[in-house]
Amino acid sequence: MLSDLTSSVVTITGGTGSFGSTMARRLLADGVAEVRIFSRDENKQDQMRNEIRDGRARFFIGDVRDPLSVKGAIRGSDYVFHAAALKQVPSCEFFPMQAVATNVNGSSNVIDASFEYGVKAVVCLSTDKAVYPINAMGISKAMMEKVAQSYARTESNNGTRVSVTRYGNVMMSRGSVIPLFLDQLRSGTPVTITNPEMTRFLMSLSESVDLVKYAFTNAISGDLFVRKAPACTIATLVEALALLSGKTGKYEVRHIGTRHGEKQYEALVSSEELAKAKDEGDYYRVPLDTRSLDYQVYFEKGEEKLKSVEPFTSHNTERLNVEQVAQLIEKLPEYADYLEGVQK
Repeated sequence: MLSDLTSSVVTITGGTGSFGSTMARRLLADGVAEVRIFSRDENKQDQMRNEIRDGRARFFIGDVRDPLSVKGAIRGSDYVFHAAALKQVPSCEFFPMQAVATNVNGSSNVIDASFEYGVKAVVCLSTDKAVYPINAMGISKAMMEKVAQSYARTESNNGTRVSVTRYGNVMMSRGSVIPLFLDQLRSGTPVTITNPEMTRFLMSLSESVDLVKYAFTNAISGDLFVRKAPACTIATLVEALALLSGKTGKYEVRHIGTRHGEKQYEALVSSEELAKAKDEGDYYRVPLDTRSLDYQVYFEKGEEKLKSVEPFTSHNTERLNVEQVAQLIEKLPEYADYLEGVQK
């Protein structure tokens, strides 16, 4: 991963969440000197402490909204993974200022502390919902990206690199729809589908970790990274899960309709960003716009006409069929964990 990993101290905000806990375990397996797991949930921290049982894992109770608790965790860190966020669309729709407090102000606290204490690099996790956002969660994460980029632009001589990664739905993550569908199929209750023709990106937790590690290794401050990912319709996803569960043709579907703030499809890179992006194989790199913010220059001269390109969306990416989605999910360690939990 990183050349000086074995001597590094890494702080993970939101460290007890699906992404954070997976990242922590990967870092420990890679030989990191210390992982600081920062979150506000003492119960999850206690559970994770008992599962990991590794003296290199240190647990910090705090909230990204509280600058003092953030500084206490980040002081002395070499690298910071910022994963803490309010991620549920409905809760952010009903309480948008809470989304602002955590996703925007909290992110600013994390980045500010990282710069103050000379962290080598900080990577902020964003979401496809930040592209052409229509809900409060997406809007707040789009603002988080702007905050990160503003630090990269104005603190370019500081020595701390700040970058952003975007990813779509993480399969089998906490709060994702796959465990819900599996539970419904197993219990024989109707499978609740919002819109069968909706498309969603498919990415594993392991791939999301690889994306962040790629950003740490390759980012120039201000960069935004996206991992290319396939997609499928919601109807295909349900059929794939039914196939895995031995329930093909034996389940009932109940259409509940599109919820507040939901899109027909998701975008990972906008048209405007893709016109400037660099294709790096498995990833797109969108560099920081470093033009002067001098308004007089802006009014007198813009930039050359952008290339006309389609955004990178779950509608125009590689579309998987039922068998392909089933094979993808069956290989996930989290799916094996789910099955083990069901058997218990």
